[in-house]
Amino acid sequence: MSLFETRDISPMLIGAESEAFDSDDYTFELKLDGVRCLAFLDPNGGVELRNKRNLMVSPIYPELSGINKQVKGRCILDGELTVIVDGKPQFSEMQRRALMTDPFKIKLSATKFPVNFTAFDILHDEGKDLMAHPLEDRQERLKRGVRETDRLAVTRIIEGQGKALYALTEQHGLEGIVAKRKGSLYHPGKRTKDWIKCKNLLDDDFVVCGYIHKGQGMTSIVLGQYRSGELVYKGHVTLGVAGGSYRRITSLPPLPGPPYTAPSGNENAVWIEPRLVCSVKFMERTANGGMRQPVFKGLRDDKAPSECIEKRSG
Repeated sequence: MSLFETRDISPMLIGAESEAFDSDDYTFELKLDGVRCLAFLDPNGGVELRNKRNLMVSPIYPELSGINKQVKGRCILDGELTVIVDGKPQFSEMQRRALMTDPFKIKLSATKFPVNFTAFDILHDEGKDLMAHPLEDRQERLKRGVRETDRLAVTRIIEGQGKALYALTEQHGLEGIVAKRKGSLYHPGKRTKDWIKCKNLLDDDFVVCGYIHKGQGMTSIVLGQYRSGELVYKGHVTLGVAGGSYRRITSLPPLPGPPYTAPSGNENAVWIEPRLVCSVKFMERTANGGMRQPVFKGLRDDKAPSECIEKRSG
């Protein structure tokens, strides 16, 4: 059976970070600030969307139910779900949608903040699995196989000129770019240095381990990541007390104590079961492994707490 029938596939992952660079050995494209998704599209059938954890999420995005009519043949596309506001991806709205379960609220959101799918790779095309094909072949097949609409787009590829593309993202406040090595294959579920991100802001995912009420409508979320299978303390990020993320965090059962050795300054923390994952943006990592100017992006359900692994310097 082909990949299309089995649905047994996880997306390939970026395995390196770098400053922007120029190279004829790479192609460059925008890094979109959204939610990763695999789209199984059959022009004579329907649309099935699956997130990074291989969970079917199609009902959350009803506005994408017709994008199968925009492909020439049955295919699997790898790409990013985004909400565009004022010409830029709006991650907070995308995350809000990704966590919705109520059909009425989903319908309202689909009208006010419609989601679109931007494809950057094709893994299967008209009965043929393509992961062992070189990058350029997959990019060309993707371009030929998709008719673009407001809800379905194909990423734009820039040859060699990574620095110029990155400069444009700085000017327009976009997330950054991705460099992909020419000739590289698609390795499902693996982090590979064939894909390199060059970002204006860094980001990372953390386990939500507790919270501290700060007053004036603000809460400090206590973070953690795994090191050699053990949860370790990773600092704080500020969150307002309004909104769904705050309600989800504070509704979890409390623990009698921290799930790791916590430094001073956490005496008033309410510790919770480490079930939730959040994304945090920041300017840079500090010498002691903390984050400079962290900003809470949102909760994410497409990643397990055990996947939040500490990034070690050097």
